[in-house]
Amino acid sequence: MYILEIRILNSLDAPEYRNIRLESLKKHPESFGSSYEEEKDLSIENFKDKLSSPDSFIFGAFHDNNELIGIVTLKKERLIKLRHRANIVAMYVSPVSRNLGVGRKLISTCIEKAKSLEHIEQIYLTVVTTNTAAKNLYLSLGFKSFSVEGRALKLNDTYIDEEHMVLFVK
Repeated sequence: MYILEIRILNSLDAPEYRNIRLESLKKHPESFGSSYEEEKDLSIENFKDKLSSPDSFIFGAFHDNNELIGIVTLKKERLIKLRHRANIVAMYVSPVSRNLGVGRKLISTCIEKAKSLEHIEQIYLTVVTTNTAAKNLYLSLGFKSFSVEGRALKLNDTYIDEEHMVLFVK
């Protein structure tokens, strides 16, 4: 039986969060705006600060052995004219834990948290156009595509297109 716990990470989770974040950047550099090279030397304090931000919620998915196997961040916008929006970023599930519903549970948790927050009416996310599994997950949870940004990222000499999606929650 596969037991899964989803919870908001805190500063005590910083070492495990750092490890899975660096794993995500190393294994899937095409999927993130940041890079392994940019984050590998960041201090553990930097990761603790991210986990303590009042404007974001970093959720972790834990396997029954307390191993952190997935992460996702829900970030609230701070500006008055944008505070009705939140963004889902840095979504990642370890390869050995994929196709078990972990990603769905993480994104669903973000959606429920966003619905509970004052002012939040819509949630945005971005996905690389070649990541069909992630796109299908987001579509199945009600996200709608509203644009494709060509050449959004450049990894070495390769351009990567990104699809922008939105979910209206109010």
